[in-house]
Amino acid sequence: MDLRLLTDSITNPTLLFFLLGVFAKLVKSDLEVPANSVKFISLYLLFSIGFNGGRELSHSTIDTTILLSVVYGMGVAALIPLYLFFLLERRLGPQNAGAVAAAYGSVSAVTFVAATSFLEVRGLGFGGHMVAIMALMESPAIVVGMLLLQRREPGGSAASLGHVLVHSLTNGSVLMLLGSLGIGLVAEEHQAAGIAPFTTDIFKGFLAIFLLEMGMVTAGRFAAFRRHGAAASLVAVLAPLFNGTLVAWSSGYVTSEVGDRFMFAVLAASASYIAVPAAMRLAAPKADPGLYIPMALGLTFPFNITLGMPIYLSIVQAA
Repeated sequence: MDLRLLTDSITNPTLLFFLLGVFAKLVKSDLEVPANSVKFISLYLLFSIGFNGGRELSHSTIDTTILLSVVYGMGVAALIPLYLFFLLERRLGPQNAGAVAAAYGSVSAVTFVAATSFLEVRGLGFGGHMVAIMALMESPAIVVGMLLLQRREPGGSAASLGHVLVHSLTNGSVLMLLGSLGIGLVAEEHQAAGIAPFTTDIFKGFLAIFLLEMGMVTAGRFAAFRRHGAAASLVAVLAPLFNGTLVAWSSGYVTSEVGDRFMFAVLAASASYIAVPAAMRLAAPKADPGLYIPMALGLTFPFNITLGMPIYLSIVQAA
């Protein structure tokens, strides 16, 4: 791995604000970001990513590469839960294994947002279609996780497959992303330019404040690992590393674009701690949120934005 990539990642202001949030929580500071502000900022980030992705997509031609990318992304999201479920079932039980598998097969919009900043600092871009692919990768893992649970525990699910699928597709983050993508796609050029200062110029500042809050939330989840031992911590680091590394390499068969391949790797390495927990409350009510949420947020997210992203980019650039 290029050490300069790691140095640049660690000194990125947005990452430093994340670390400041962790530090603030550990020293029991009264620093906090108001809850309403956090909700607004998260919606803004999703809106900005979706809208700009739609603008990029409006300038693109839907070709074979984009269609293959959509199939590839959804395939990755469906395959990851399969191996993780069978790897974890004996140790964690079917419901916990299903929830963890679904979380790691699905994606983190916040990690995707951080990855856009990571690429921008290096002068790299990615296709607008990757925003749509990110949104489409939310659901396959949830569906696969639920099918695995139903096979292991027939009648044990608290909700039908259709109900969970609809819930995942109408999840606020997915709806905002796809809605903003569609609006950006159809907006006239001069009308889109009118809101450009809002969609681009202030993005990094809001991202820094959001990651400050994420740092404080992350630090608050560390203690939850004590109940589940070292195995959960190892999976939370090794699974994203394996998934991201494999996809960083294999995505070269789908597209040659460095930014797109990097985004595929980041999406494969990320873990959902918003959409999947909401769905698993319906599909796997006996699963312990104190396991899969801290895994995704307490270890996987920090790993990806500090060490993971430089590793995945190095693999893509070396291939």
